Amino acid sequence: MEKISVFLDDYRKAPEGYVLAETIDECIYLLRNYDIDHLSLDHDLTSKIRNGTMLVEIMIQKQLYANRITIHSANSYCGKAMYKSLKQAQLDCLMPHTINIYLRPMPLHY
Repeated sequence: MEKISVFLDDYRKAPEGYVLAETIDECIYLLRNYDIDHLSLDHDLTSKIRNGTMLVEIMIQKQLYANRITIHSANSYCGKAMYKSLKQAQLDCLMPHTINIYLRPMPLHY
């Protein structure tokens, strides 16, 4: 399976070397069909319901992960909640402890 890095965001451009996913459905497709080395997640997307929090819930439920996960959302409250959900999944043995999870908010304009 091909190894890629994925950047979920509907506003920012993906960094060089990353595949851009603008919706959680695109991101889920990539998680199911590729070996993801680094997954960088935003919370606030065009859909207010189908956002980063919903993606994290689906990832935990369906056991869809990457080798490294970064929450880059500028939404501090929801970004922290996504981070805490992933860390709790590790504590509950629902997600491998070998996955590195980071909370690194990114400004909207960089």
